[in-house]
Amino acid sequence: MKQLETERLILRPWQEQDAEAVFSSYGQSQVVGPAAGWKPHDTIEETRAILKSFMEKNETWAVTLRLDGRLIGSFGLHPDPMRGREVKARQLGYVLAEDMWGHGYATEAAKRVIAFAFDELRLEVLSVIHYPFNIRSRRVIEKCGFQYEGMLRRTHRRYDDVLLDSCCYSMMREEYYAARGNAL
Repeated sequence: MKQLETERLILRPWQEQDAEAVFSSYGQSQVVGPAAGWKPHDTIEETRAILKSFMEKNETWAVTLRLDGRLIGSFGLHPDPMRGREVKARQLGYVLAEDMWGHGYATEAAKRVIAFAFDELRLEVLSVIHYPFNIRSRRVIEKCGFQYEGMLRRTHRRYDDVLLDSCCYSMMREEYYAARGNAL
């Protein structure tokens, strides 16, 4: 992944040595994982396996603070499961350590990733979802200008066997450029 930068953040490729920071800052959190639909990590080995997958797929960035290099989360552009391969589409996904919530980091990183998606990858559409109870994620999505498409019911069975609905949003390339005051 190409390194991306914002005023306060650096989004960079993952490194094997990031596992301990992920595990201690948010991987084992009983709040962060469930809000994003994944099981909190039980061991550092589990975190290492997940990071290895991130590095192999090459669609996710490690998010670090520019000030001190602290790893605080991840952002990714994943295949969009709802759109066919003939559409240049990706789905935005993200997670931040709980102590980083409420500081504007998610919105700041999301806006940079959105710019990369449209300006450099030349996507036609970018989608994002959140679960109905994840109000913080909804606020980030709305601040970034995504349009609400609707709710798909019972789309995901979480690790604890709970069936979750997905609130679905998208942004079209032309909407992104119109909001910036640019033509395609």
